[in-house]
Amino acid sequence: MGTSKIIIPVPLFHLKFLNGICRLRCRNFKWAALILAAVMLAGHASAQVSLAPPPAATPDKPAAAPAKPAPAATPKVRPIAKKPTAAPSPQPAATAAPAETPDDPNVDLVYGAYQRGLYKTTFDLAMKRAQEKGDPKAMTMLGELYANAFGVRRDDAKAAEWYKRGADAGDREAMFELAMLRLAGRGGQVNREEAAKLLASSAKLGNPKATYNLALMYLGGETLPQDLRHAAELLRIAADAGSPEAQYALATLYKEGTGVPKDAEKAARLLQAASLAGNVDAEVEYAIALFNGTGTSKNEAAAITLLRMAAKHNNAIAQNRLARVLASGQGVPVDKVEALKWHTIAKTAGKGDPELDQALSAMSAEDKAKADDAVRRWFGTK
Repeated sequence: MGTSKIIIPVPLFHLKFLNGICRLRCRNFKWAALILAAVMLAGHASAQVSLAPPPAATPDKPAAAPAKPAPAATPKVRPIAKKPTAAPSPQPAATAAPAETPDDPNVDLVYGAYQRGLYKTTFDLAMKRAQEKGDPKAMTMLGELYANAFGVRRDDAKAAEWYKRGADAGDREAMFELAMLRLAGRGGQVNREEAAKLLASSAKLGNPKATYNLALMYLGGETLPQDLRHAAELLRIAADAGSPEAQYALATLYKEGTGVPKDAEKAARLLQAASLAGNVDAEVEYAIALFNGTGTSKNEAAAITLLRMAAKHNNAIAQNRLARVLASGQGVPVDKVEALKWHTIAKTAGKGDPELDQALSAMSAEDKAKADDAVRRWFGTK
């Protein structure tokens, strides 16, 4: 740890597919983009620090491996589904649904009520519109309410029924949501074949979430024949539509040359876009690219900023990488107390680092106590 170069070997990513639904988390990262831009303009130190890619996370329930061999390296990606709107204070049951006569004819009262968390009103308006006008968007909304227990008791069977009605009427969101239920076995048996057809139909109508998840199926080669080139093309379409998950996955393909020609610059650009959109895995990998100058200009200060962001979002890999640079003082002032804090937090998530253990073992009892105090504050136990 005392030398001028830190080499952190980590295995390459390998694709692990989940059978359940992983709901996309949403955060506001506009401020992060401003910070990153400012740091990258500020200049950086010239010390050589090599950071290798983080290891792939192992899912709780990995899918059964296909009979044919998997490609040499594929990205760590996760199926995504439309995020539910965070519920504000519950609406009183006595609240009456407003008359559907907005001043602006383009106003959608159903969606407006949903966005404000007025789920009882949303349900009443959507049910009326679905029954009287056969509106597929209203049908999809009813499926959403039943699937997430918004204003009504959760009922997966009813959710699937309303999603199916919306899908049959041509709504791409209903097709996608029904596909997610079929993959998760909610409201019926797991049916990956039906899910694949629904995703394909939704993707043809321009739904980037469906396009991304369909690409995962072609990468996995279980439900659909494995086709890496087609998977990469689908990821490109979803990435161009602004999907951070697709941008991250496609970047990994470019980095490894899987399904596309190997291209470190394209990989770095995609990682940058995904990291600015809040994809934590992309933040870690883009930080590594910046630290090493791989496919982009070397910028240690920007890399450390990204590592801090990812560490604060509970990414154990970023926490250990940040601990290493803090312990070595390369690109940042030495701070072994902070290094031990992040390393200890990472260890609680099962991400050990024997070299860090050794490098920090000589700390004084006083400094170790300070680090332990910081860890307890992090977990809210003090």
